[in-house]
Formats: sequence, structure tokens, C-alpha cells
Amino acid sequence: MDERTPKIVVTPPAFCKSQLLKTELVGHFPNAVFNEKDRYLSGPELIDFLADADAALIGRDSITAELIHSLPKLRMLAKYGVGLDNLDQEALDRAGIELRVTLGTNRRSVAELALGFMIGLCHNMASGSEELKRGVWRREGGQELTGKSIGIIGCGQVGQELVRLLQPFQCRIQVRDIADRSRFCREFGAVETGFDEIIEEADILSLHVPLTEDTENLIDKSVLAKMKPSAFLVNTSRGQVVHQGDLHQALLSEQIGGAGLDVFWEEPPTESEFLQLPNLMVTPHIGGNTREAVLAMGRAAIQNLTDYFSHSK
Repeated sequence: MDERTPKIVVTPPAFCKSQLLKTELVGHFPNAVFNEKDRYLSGPELIDFLADADAALIGRDSITAELIHSLPKLRMLAKYGVGLDNLDQEALDRAGIELRVTLGTNRRSVAELALGFMIGLCHNMASGSEELKRGVWRREGGQELTGKSIGIIGCGQVGQELVRLLQPFQCRIQVRDIADRSRFCREFGAVETGFDEIIEEADILSLHVPLTEDTENLIDKSVLAKMKPSAFLVNTSRGQVVHQGDLHQALLSEQIGGAGLDVFWEEPPTESEFLQLPNLMVTPHIGGNTREAVLAMGRAAIQNLTDYFSHSK
């Protein structure tokens, strides 16, 4: 390898399936190597793939202290996507590996999916579709999203985008965030309020928080018990934010009206009984995987790589 040309390895399957992104990256880094296995790598397989890399463009790979210790040549990570819960950031700091992220690049894609869940749950789209495929003609039209009380937990990039998308529906929007969102709320007619109040008043509760020690199992049986019996839960953030066993019981007993999930405790999920619940609408973690989001996240990661190496010469 030309010593002046850094070797970049790319792990996210979505990036590696985009010929356009691959061409753009190779235009900057001719020695780029791509994961062609159409799945994420892990353990020794991931270590071997990253072994000679100067930098890596990563997605949801598990970047542990053990892995970092095994890669003394690695200088930089460019994150494809927005979640950081799969990274040991303290170990990266100790190893002197720079991390650059692509915050906000998939916010429209994820927010649109959350809105889609809301409309789908209100209008019985998932259950109606499954019944009709089985030959059951049941015209149960559900309800309108318009005018409903929407609770948004986490009002960062995605949460704010969802508030914008909800504007034509004349909903009452309540938000809860660790940061002060008063200025944003004034602009878009939302209201900052307490966690318990949102849980108790929301017709639809939508989750947009990162996975941290504070947010793991944020929604458990005690929270579900406070929700309206007709309420819907939407989660497009991280699966571990919701206690899946507690949600299973709440849906099975019809303690709440239904749920829409794009994320799960285990991915891909294996609990077939849970997945087949009639009041559960599911997608396979596709919130940030629209064509537009893939390109936006990929190009932002490429830009982070080019910026890093242009300044480190």
C-alpha cells in the first residue's frame, strides 16, 4: 500500500450495497475495502477485517475495549448513523482514536417512519392488511390522527423533525427532553412538560432518546400502567429503551391500544409470539435506511474521513 494513502475499511452493509457511495469513497481513498457479506461482522471476524486499517467507517458494529486494544494501527472512526451506544468511547479516548459522527443526517427518515406508525396504528392498517390477506373483510377504520394528544420523549434532531411533520394534523404536542426546548416549542406550538404528565395524557407516545444507563428500560410495566388504555406506543430509537417483556404483557392483555416498533432488544428479534400480536406493528430497524438517508449518512461519513486526513497530513 502507498504509505501516503490511508487504508479505509467500511463495515455497514447498507453503505457497502450503494455503488454510488462506494465510488465516491474510492475517489478519495483508492485503498478502501468494503464488507461484502451483507451483514455486520463481530468478534474475531471484525478484528481481522479491521486489522490493517488506518480508519474505519462503521455503523452498528460493537466497538469494545478488547477490539480497540487489538487494533494499534487504527487512528480514526467515522460513524455511519447516529447512535453511539455500540461504542466504548472511553476506550477510544485512551487509545487516541478520533471519533467523528454524522448527527441529524437521518432525522427526516426516522421521523417519517414514526409518523407512519402513528397513522398506521390509528387507521388499523397493519391488522386490516393481515386480515384481508387471510380473506377476512372487516371494515374497522379506526380513528384519525388529527387532533390527538402526542407525547414525544426526546426532542433532539428526530423528535423536532417529528414535531414539524405533525403540524398539519393539529395535534396537541407535549415534549420531554433533558435540554431546554422552550424556544423550539414556542415556534411550533408544542409544550414542554413532565414525564408522568406526558405518559398519562398521550394518545400516542413516541420515543426518540439515545440508549444510556438512564434510558434503558425507561418504558416498563409501571409506565405502561399509567398510559391510557387506548394509547399507542411508538419506538424508533433503541429497542432497550422499552422493556420488551413488559410491553408484550401490556399488548397481550390490551392494557394499551397497540404499539409500533422499528427496534428490538435483540436484532433480528426471535420472539415469534410477540411479533405476531395483532395490536403490534413492526418493521426491521429501517428507520434510518431510506435511500436518501443512506446517501446523506454515507456522504457525511466520507466528508468526516476526508476532513480528518486532510488535516492530519
